[in-house]
Amino acid sequence: MKTRAKALAGIALAATTALALTACGNGTASPAAAGSASGDNKVAGEITVYNAQHDTLTKEWVDAFTKETGVKVTVRQGSDTELSNQIIQEGAASPADVFLTENSPAMAQVENAGLFADIDKATVDQVPAAYRPSTNKWTGIAARSTVLVYDKTKISDDKLPKSMLDLAKPEWKGRWAASPSGADFQAIVAALLEQKGEAATTEWLKGMKENFKAYKGNSTAMKAVNAGEVDAALIYHYYYYGDQAKTGENSNKVTPYFFKNQDPGAFLSVSGGGVLKSSKNSAAAQAFIKFITGKKGQEVLKNGTSYEYAIASNVDSNAKLVPIKDLQAPTVDPAKLNSAKVTDLMTKAGLL
Repeated sequence: MKTRAKALAGIALAATTALALTACGNGTASPAAAGSASGDNKVAGEITVYNAQHDTLTKEWVDAFTKETGVKVTVRQGSDTELSNQIIQEGAASPADVFLTENSPAMAQVENAGLFADIDKATVDQVPAAYRPSTNKWTGIAARSTVLVYDKTKISDDKLPKSMLDLAKPEWKGRWAASPSGADFQAIVAALLEQKGEAATTEWLKGMKENFKAYKGNSTAMKAVNAGEVDAALIYHYYYYGDQAKTGENSNKVTPYFFKNQDPGAFLSVSGGGVLKSSKNSAAAQAFIKFITGKKGQEVLKNGTSYEYAIASNVDSNAKLVPIKDLQAPTVDPAKLNSAKVTDLMTKAGLL
């Protein structure tokens, strides 16, 4: 335990925090609790999760998992890219047992480095093929839909773009916003690259550079629409629904528009979860992934305030959301999303 604590303390993650989350005040599980992991083999001890998901969502998962199993979970918070790079740098010496992300490209990056263990089949079987990589080296745990939020006083329904690709046309110059430096937007571009290829993606990015206004973060981009600074913003759906569930002060004047029709703008980004080969407690790490993709874990999405889509164990999403089947999202293999190529193309286009 002392050796493990020293190893964890020696890792420096810029702008991240370490949180020890347990269901019990003293973090101690009873023997009965330690052996109640939903019918699995008994799990016990502790695991470390490198978490790029929203900390509040992961805390709900962790608290519920610890309550059921007694396993102590230490969470290290960071961004998709920050933590994927950290894991690759640490390699076989990484103290991480589990990696959770908001988007798929960071998962694919770690997978391509050969650092994930196979996900247990029982877990894979809980997640439909559309929401996990074809390789099954990790799995989807939640999802978020691409959406255009717009000002109805400036854009009538008949003037909405038929496709996300239309945003590169001259008539959209200076009228829409995005956050190109974020992993969210780069995942959207990665899906476009996988669907349409490099030439089409390069052309769209060129038009984007001419037309859009850059903001830092999806919430800020939506807020700009709400304030009348731009007519529309390309973001993920849950920023709108989350703000509406609170005060609505950043979204009361905007409306979400779903492209549908398998359009690149209907991309459904899969949040990932995987077990590291470096895990010192693979049984508990596998049990954690199984738990969050299981009924109880997915009901956290259904009943909580993250407004991300539930994708596993036949659990419905939050009732306030457009049903996932109605999104008409394109089929994209999350394992094939190429973050390195996206960064290169966006840099060449002057967007990064």
